Amino acid sequence: MIKIINLYKSFNNFVVLQGVDLEIYDGETITIMGGSGQGKTVLLKNIVGLLKPDKGKIIVDGIDITTAERKVLLEVQKKFGYLFQSSALFDSMTVFENIAFGLRNYNLSKEEIEFRVKLYLSYVGLQGIENKYPAELSGGMKKRVALARAIAYNPRYVLYDEPTTGLDPQTTEVISDLIINLQKKLNVTSIVVTHDLKTALKVSQRIAFLSEGKIVSILTPQEVLKSEHPLVKEFVSSSMINI
Repeated sequence: MIKIINLYKSFNNFVVLQGVDLEIYDGETITIMGGSGQGKTVLLKNIVGLLKPDKGKIIVDGIDITTAERKVLLEVQKKFGYLFQSSALFDSMTVFENIAFGLRNYNLSKEEIEFRVKLYLSYVGLQGIENKYPAELSGGMKKRVALARAIAYNPRYVLYDEPTTGLDPQTTEVISDLIINLQKKLNVTSIVVTHDLKTALKVSQRIAFLSEGKIVSILTPQEVLKSEHPLVKEFVSSSMINI
């Protein structure tokens, strides 16, 4: 379980998070929604320890990562897989090398690394592309390769930063289905940041709405559609889907 308690984060006196409280339950898929500039990605990076908050606590499986020593933090970070919004693949490396890059820090044999690369590529439906370079891949394929890299470490938590941004509707459906299927297959806890309501409604058990630096509402997908909360209603009414 992850507990976020009274979390604050500012950049050059610009307050982004101001008192975020949130509990993330084991095995669930929770989506964090909010408008541009509301701090969704900043919150995600705090959860994984890539940013350090100004105030507050983030407790991951009983360990407060905001005060943990570096060695302890690094061990906790091994529990996370992170899908970056830009995919963040190394252009000069093949698909195989991109996925294997971090695995080489885990004292795995060459055979085990090869097995994992092929296994997790199969999980995202991309068998046989190990020798291709990112420039040869579509945007959706890059996302899936980055996802294979994120789960290759057998994480307990998978974080998705805008996983469907810039993708066509068909590819968006593919990524949404992968989020659902991988959560079940790997028994992971998934934390999704998105502004795409359709994706959020499809993949989530709960949806948390972030506004002005705080979580203002946490609802099930069914509750979202009936909510009278002004921010939630705005998301629903401005969505391009038929609800």
